[in-house]
Amino acid sequence: MVLELRKSVISEAKAFVEMECSHDTKGFVIPYSLEKHASLIESNDVIYLSLYYENELSGFIILSQESQDVVEFRRIVVASKGKGLGQLAIKEMEQYCAENLNCSKVWLDVFESNSRGIYIYKKLGYTQFKEAFDEGKKLLFMEKTF
Repeated sequence: MVLELRKSVISEAKAFVEMECSHDTKGFVIPYSLEKHASLIESNDVIYLSLYYENELSGFIILSQESQDVVEFRRIVVASKGKGLGQLAIKEMEQYCAENLNCSKVWLDVFESNSRGIYIYKKLGYTQFKEAFDEGKKLLFMEKTF
């Protein structure tokens, strides 16, 4: 299975909104508007990576470099679930962070109700380091050092 990460472009933002609003995704992310995605893609504060599987846009990742060696893994959305694309994308993202951002640690937060995500993060070596609440929903904070 070949998955390619590419720097996102504004023309992909509409597809990102549609992916976030799909019935099997919207419960796990707080969707962004088209305008917010577009402005963030152009921003220097975050890194958008588009996931291409068989030359088709299949998802995206949002990262934010917090310090020289720490990256916040803000979001992953995969259009087609259950095929292993998310796990492969996370591995590719980690390699991207190590090689292009010289980072040695990635952290994320995930809603406690996202059992699929938590399972995958643990399987890939992420460990929980704290909990918090956002609008009444429990968030788990996880990290991985490499």
